[in-house]
Amino acid sequence: MKRVLFIDRDSTILTEPANGLADTIEEFQFLPGVITALSKIVKETDYELVMVTNQDGLGTEIFPEEMFWPSHNKMLQILKGEGIEFAEIFIDRTFPEEDAPTRKPGTAMLTKYLAQGIDLDASYVIGDRVTDLQLAMNLGCKAFFVNSEKHPYAVFNTLDWNDIYLYLKSEPRRAFRERKTKETAVVVELNLDGSGKSEIETGIGFFNHMLEQIPRHGGIDLVIRAEGDLGVDQHHTIEDVAIAFGEGISEALGSKKGIERYGFLLPMDDSLAQVAIDLGGRPWLVWNVGFKHEMTGEIPSEMFFHFFKSLSDNAGFTLNIKAEGENDHHKIEAIFKAFSKALKMAVKKTDNFNLPSTKGTV
Repeated sequence: MKRVLFIDRDSTILTEPANGLADTIEEFQFLPGVITALSKIVKETDYELVMVTNQDGLGTEIFPEEMFWPSHNKMLQILKGEGIEFAEIFIDRTFPEEDAPTRKPGTAMLTKYLAQGIDLDASYVIGDRVTDLQLAMNLGCKAFFVNSEKHPYAVFNTLDWNDIYLYLKSEPRRAFRERKTKETAVVVELNLDGSGKSEIETGIGFFNHMLEQIPRHGGIDLVIRAEGDLGVDQHHTIEDVAIAFGEGISEALGSKKGIERYGFLLPMDDSLAQVAIDLGGRPWLVWNVGFKHEMTGEIPSEMFFHFFKSLSDNAGFTLNIKAEGENDHHKIEAIFKAFSKALKMAVKKTDNFNLPSTKGTV
């Protein structure tokens, strides 16, 4: 789902109009730093921009169309020249006393747009009035208050757009996935920018041990809780953990702007494991691993291929895994460690905020 910045216009992007309605083309001014900050936000994050503004009585005698549109269109033209474009612009024309459901803080004006599927928990309203904060509350998202006064609902209040940019850029890449079937119930929480913390319980001891290698060696925070029909088979639990974990990785990566994309590791112990990963959006698994025994730990050896295949399919990345060695336990543990390090390398942020692809998409 998309993350969105719902942005007010007057006193948030533009200074407050001198006449309380709209400045002329010659008079209107941008807030200090807003163009630079918005340009960086567009370039370095995957937020979609949506403008939401109340324009009291627009189209009436006291506020004719010709008073509003010239400066508004000029504003959009200037922003577009800096790479800043709004996916949608919502303008409510009613007066406050009409108490229209389309008027901020009402959300009726956004109903059709919201139906597209928006990650409201990860979205923000940015505005200078309490009605903007109330809109955020009504939507179920967070808010930045462009105001010198403090408000308890705002993430923080600031008059400096650079503060907003720095906050959005530094947000950790998190995901939450919950998967329930007739056979299993799985919850996955992850933070790609974590410190290696983990809480893993699948009911399968050896599987827990392997999964614990991922946060420990990959530097991510990972919570996995799974309950499954282990009295019947381990297959469903292992598969559904892989599906939920893969979906979580895909969600946390977002647009993949500014990541390394590729990772490769070849660690050597008594086992040699080679893992290469490409976060390019094309699921595929090359598996060149043989086991001497039908079971590794308490898990059928064939299930490790199935785990990484399901993970690749649902995360949308390519994996090439090869391993050799005498001890099956050491071999699969080396694979999990190598995968963890390769993932850590591939999700690493760079100073180049373009998509890591000549195709313009990954």
